[in-house]
Amino acid sequence: MSGTTVREAGTADLVRVQEIYAHHVRTGFASFELDAPDLAEIERRFQAVRGQGLPFLVADLAGRAAGFAYATPYHARPAYRHTLENSVYVAPEAARRGLGSALLSELIRRAEALGYRRMIAIVGDSGNEASIGLHLRHGFERVGILPSVGFKFGRWVDSALLQRPLGEGDKTLP
Repeated sequence: MSGTTVREAGTADLVRVQEIYAHHVRTGFASFELDAPDLAEIERRFQAVRGQGLPFLVADLAGRAAGFAYATPYHARPAYRHTLENSVYVAPEAARRGLGSALLSELIRRAEALGYRRMIAIVGDSGNEASIGLHLRHGFERVGILPSVGFKFGRWVDSALLQRPLGEGDKTLP
């Protein structure tokens, strides 16, 4: 998207990151959190991601963060050490302008540069066609649905699972 720069997030971006995330927690199923975390918790999460040497990115639109994405280990057990899970959130006023795609593309590129071999997307609400479509356009494949694993806003909610190889994937040993 013209005028958008994807860059590493800094602590100065975290107020905006918290605002964007809080919107998604309060209004949809992209997050299964029920209460939006405060700024201190967002900073703790940011430091945890960065402390593991993983990317935490923002889409900067006219000098202001309009979306963010980050990667975390898929699971803590050592056999999962080559697999990451991604998260991508865009401000509602910036939706459908290519920011999610720019963020996910750069997140994939950086994960590959770090030597990771697989990326997992766990999409809240199997009906979230925007997020599922974003991931499909970036080489993810649908691998399953976890029916009714969340309960939010008075209803049961599925999670859609998608994954894609990074770099050589499983074609060679790490």
